[in-house]
Amino acid sequence: MTEVDLFISTQRIKVLNADTQEPMMDHPLRTISYIADIGNIVVLMARRRMPRSNSQENVEASHPSQDGKRQYKMICHVFESEDAQLIAQSIGQAFSVAYQEFLRANGINPEDLSQKEYSDLLNTQDMYNDDLIHFSKSENCKDVFIEKQKGEILGVVIVESGWGSILPTVIIANMMHGGPAEKSGKLNIGDQIMSINGTSLVGLPLSTCQSIIKGLKNQSRVKLNIVRCPPVTTVLIRRPDLRYQLGFSVQNGIICSLMRGGIAERGGVRVGHRIIEINGQSVVATPHEKIVHILSNAVGEIHMKTMPAAMYRLLTAQEQPVYI
Repeated sequence: MTEVDLFISTQRIKVLNADTQEPMMDHPLRTISYIADIGNIVVLMARRRMPRSNSQENVEASHPSQDGKRQYKMICHVFESEDAQLIAQSIGQAFSVAYQEFLRANGINPEDLSQKEYSDLLNTQDMYNDDLIHFSKSENCKDVFIEKQKGEILGVVIVESGWGSILPTVIIANMMHGGPAEKSGKLNIGDQIMSINGTSLVGLPLSTCQSIIKGLKNQSRVKLNIVRCPPVTTVLIRRPDLRYQLGFSVQNGIICSLMRGGIAERGGVRVGHRIIEINGQSVVATPHEKIVHILSNAVGEIHMKTMPAAMYRLLTAQEQPVYI
């Protein structure tokens, strides 16, 4: 273990070597996608753009992609400290202050709500549907063995778990009818695959994970380590009144940003998920403006159901499944 100093501001988070004071990590605050503490452990995850080669830039310049997506990789940092809870709270406060500064910079007066009032509210709320607790429970983690014929594909469709997942890996989004995965009865849509035959998939690009699964074709027995996860995530946000900002933004029904340490994060909101239901009403076919209006004016207990956007597109036939 290396002893470090942690620097937190409204602009960035830095980790310095405690002895040399040389920077070991430097992330803009806006790239932090997950922060949580459990006991003496702090987990921090950040998105970082992957460098593009000249050939990729030339291709994109002449044939721009329809969705304009850039490739990102997730970086996970784990710190051990007696002040783990204080560190996580401090990062959450940095997001809150940064949001207030953003409002002022755009000529908007922040709501008449003190930081103490907001903090007091958060202290009364437990984390709902906490990934860190879910992943740490042994009953949710299983080794599964799938029997199949040599030359036969496993028969699954996988998608990325998304920015909002504590562990960036892949999710089973579909299974081929009559394929080995489905016939085994041991896998469910929504399960996250941690490793295959002892090879970890955590942090690997989707294309690499797909190649690993394709490479199983000539094997007759496959071992998968999975974490049981439901395909649909339930969210419960407790908002006493409109003065308390929800702390997340939506674009075309997809949660695209989340304020760390806010009531939405406490409620289980995940970046990269598609909202499919709000307070018992489906919003699958609801226009963006109406979704924003519903959320902006919602108070009390706000119940939502969400799922990873890539899985949603498959299940609604916006994309065709490619089984591997």
